[in-house]
Amino acid sequence: MKVLIAVMVVCFSALTAPGQGWTFSRDGVEYVIEFPSATWRVVSRLDVHEHPEFVYGTDELNGYLRLSRILVDSDAGPADLFQSDEKLRLQHLPGYVICDGCKGEFFGGNLSGATFSYEYADAGKVIAGRIYYLQVDRRTFYALRFTVAQDRLPALREQMNSIARSFRLK
Repeated sequence: MKVLIAVMVVCFSALTAPGQGWTFSRDGVEYVIEFPSATWRVVSRLDVHEHPEFVYGTDELNGYLRLSRILVDSDAGPADLFQSDEKLRLQHLPGYVICDGCKGEFFGGNLSGATFSYEYADAGKVIAGRIYYLQVDRRTFYALRFTVAQDRLPALREQMNSIARSFRLK
């Protein structure tokens, strides 16, 4: 009987493990993020420094997350950051539609801020983008930049919100 219970526990653990979340924390990175699914994995982007980024599965079209820290003037807010992103990055994306008057939506979690959504085209696919600007203090924000194929967004939206809510500094 004990052997049967042990086998059942092992089998149940193997079946439930892929759906379990995990926590990202690394030396040299000042934040911690909780991922609600083991399908999210770390990839490294190397420019001057190594930057951890995250992909849902093996295809960036399934979900991609890039993070950055932004230092601002003390009176800048999330809408100012989004306008700057539009001018510097987003307007240059193929098929991007300028978001005149976007005010964003309040977003709360471990850090509060606002989220902005946009779309563009890439290789014949409509890509949904969602940026969470999370405020650390008057001069510091973190931007969590998610992209996903538009047709896959409904299945991933709650995970994106959960990840952003979990974001915190060490």
